[in-house]
Amino acid sequence: MAVRKRASVPQMRGVEAFLSQTTETPAGESGQNAPLSVAVKQIVLPTSQPRRYFDPDKLAQLAESIRLHGILEPLLVRPLKKEGQYELVAGERRYKASQIAGLKEVPVTIRELSDQDAWQLTLVENLQREDLNPIEETEGVLELLTLRLGCERSEIYDALTQMATVQKKGGELSGNVSRRLEEIEKILNVTIGLTPESFRTSRLPLLGLPSDVLEVMRQGKLEYTKARVIARIKDEAQREELLNQAISENLPLSEIKTRIKDLQAETKLEPTPEKAIAQQWSEIGKRLQKGKLLEDRKKRDRIQKLLDELDKLTSL
Repeated sequence: MAVRKRASVPQMRGVEAFLSQTTETPAGESGQNAPLSVAVKQIVLPTSQPRRYFDPDKLAQLAESIRLHGILEPLLVRPLKKEGQYELVAGERRYKASQIAGLKEVPVTIRELSDQDAWQLTLVENLQREDLNPIEETEGVLELLTLRLGCERSEIYDALTQMATVQKKGGELSGNVSRRLEEIEKILNVTIGLTPESFRTSRLPLLGLPSDVLEVMRQGKLEYTKARVIARIKDEAQREELLNQAISENLPLSEIKTRIKDLQAETKLEPTPEKAIAQQWSEIGKRLQKGKLLEDRKKRDRIQKLLDELDKLTSL
């Protein structure tokens, strides 16, 4: 009996290129290339998904379009071990909208895929979306890079850091790092159109932003240029208030910067109780370092007793 060959994932050419590939089909058997209809309840989502947020308004619009015109492009699925069950590989937005539209069946293209190939295709499809926000895009590219290069994220960071050091101070990269950077450059170019240096300086820092800022960016509520500026506010309450103002009032970047300056001026004039205590403690520490206060035994013993009490109090 002839054995069907598993289709390989194309080199960064996207889902359509993958679907256009042909596979050998045993004589007398129907191919899996032609779209079929399967029950929505037979399709399950993968345990790990690169996209975390879907705009409910846009989903509702797509659902209405599906009610009127149906699903124009089939979902890509792969069969699971449990008979009659399929895992979604590409088309999650269409899948969710079809549920909202109340569809009982959806058109699918079925392909045999390994876990790695399925995840890679999911990432590629996700990166092709026009409404993808910078956070999801950056995380998706990093996932794709680790799959393509067969390495950890830390090794990608290290290669980019070494590249920046060589560019600034001179020197040479090792052969392994140089080859890794060549692959990174190719993948960045065909996915999001950035150079490795631009990805290092403008995208990777986004993942270090405070969680509240990351969340509004994932939801597409705020541009990343504005979010990066607001993230500089250390006080969580002040940051949250300005985030809400920037979203509800659609503040321009210039106005956001002005409000941050006002906040900083107010903070300098009226330090918080926490900062006031910290400043007082710093001043006391400077006086103690001079040593003159500690020459008096009674004062030294009293200071030691107070320090012991303070140590117990701050340990609670």
